[in-house]
Amino acid sequence: MYSPFYLHPLAAILLVAAVGAAGCTPQVDAKANAPQVEAPQAEQPSPTSTAAVGPHNDLSGRTRVGKASFYAEKFAGREMADGSKMDPNGDNAASKTLPLGTTARVTNVETGQSAVVTIRDRGPYVKGRIVDLSPSTAQKIGITEENGAAKVKVAPILVPLPGGSTKRGADTPEERR
Repeated sequence: MYSPFYLHPLAAILLVAAVGAAGCTPQVDAKANAPQVEAPQAEQPSPTSTAAVGPHNDLSGRTRVGKASFYAEKFAGREMADGSKMDPNGDNAASKTLPLGTTARVTNVETGQSAVVTIRDRGPYVKGRIVDLSPSTAQKIGITEENGAAKVKVAPILVPLPGGSTKRGADTPEERR
């Protein structure tokens, strides 16, 4: 005969084990009870300089050499890190290390063609690439859909610094002499 109070023997064992485990006193872990020491926190930039300078920014103004690629069509009109919209015909570019607002000359090492860009976004997120360019800028320096990427020199012209000042980069007339 079936009783609503009948438990299968296996279910009864599991129930007793669960209730028993809940009532057990946990073992003390010495590491868990040790005083917690907070790691020193990195200095945070002020809210006014956050857009121009972040924790990974290189303020040196030095020239970099690496691969450049261009934004895919699907990114047209999307918001970039500085809040502007990605313009496929603009001079916008993305860098992981240059501060937002940096102007730089990007030169295709193979062709010698160059263009001036403004860093408005973060990226590229493909290993070995140092800059993403708008499609029109990429085309100006000889990067096409066929070749997809090229070795470039990225020479900063003006680098925004914390506090609103700027620093001349490697591609200013004074630095080229």
